[in-house]
Amino acid sequence: MREVVVISGKGGTGKTSLTAAFAHLAESKVICDLDVDAPDLHLLLDPSVVRDEAFISGHEAIIDPEKCSGCGLCASMCRYDAIDQDGDVYRIAPLRCEGCKVCVAFCPEQAIDFPPRHCGQHYMSETRFGPMVHAQLFPGQENSGLLVSRLKKEARVLAEERGLELILCDGAPGIGCPVIASLSQTDLAVVVTEPTPSGVHDLERVASLCDHFRTRVAVVVNKHDLNPEQTSRIGALCKEKGYTLAALLPHDTAVTEAMVRRQAITEGEDSAIATQVRQAWRTITDLLHS
Repeated sequence: MREVVVISGKGGTGKTSLTAAFAHLAESKVICDLDVDAPDLHLLLDPSVVRDEAFISGHEAIIDPEKCSGCGLCASMCRYDAIDQDGDVYRIAPLRCEGCKVCVAFCPEQAIDFPPRHCGQHYMSETRFGPMVHAQLFPGQENSGLLVSRLKKEARVLAEERGLELILCDGAPGIGCPVIASLSQTDLAVVVTEPTPSGVHDLERVASLCDHFRTRVAVVVNKHDLNPEQTSRIGALCKEKGYTLAALLPHDTAVTEAMVRRQAITEGEDSAIATQVRQAWRTITDLLHS
């Protein structure tokens, strides 16, 4: 079983559109959307949900107003300023609460409950390209790295059950916790970037993270023709660091038109960029099995 994750140093590079095309081209795979804070792969793949489960992580403090005596001890002890006065009693501001449990431990009236926190939902679905696991964190919720790890585990179990050979992941942008979790047990990271100074900088950061975890890197430059100078700079960086330059994709409105139709660029009528994406996938497949 092989695992490929498509990532980028920042959002908006075309990572999800490229992942959708790879999902169309790949055989014997499980598709996995690991961008749990702002998932969008489902917009192109239109999944039918088979299983829907709550993601429970951590705890949240809740003050019972009937038991609260209004002493204010909890507010004075909360280092996150997450407790506000509400008339004669106090209440928790959930977006500021870190779940440290200090208020629960020291409340003289034992008026604060500490139930598990419902942070989001995760799903197992079927798409026209095959099975897919994905999730959605609620706004402001944390533990995205834990949820990503859970999705990867579910994808691997699903692949083993069905005898599938590839896990294809749409990773989160940046270099934070969800990306670090995405790189665990990954055979190849496909980094999508753009030929701009910030694109080069973000490529260097995320590729350095891959190097830290000893994950092989393939680079796809999207809209390479908009800035040939920066494209050459990316090519030189790949040569210096030993990264595979998998594709130089031009700016093409066909990608946007396919997105509006909720299709991958490789679906429907062939276009010049669809041919280039197909070649990019062949390069990535060869690299994956080398």
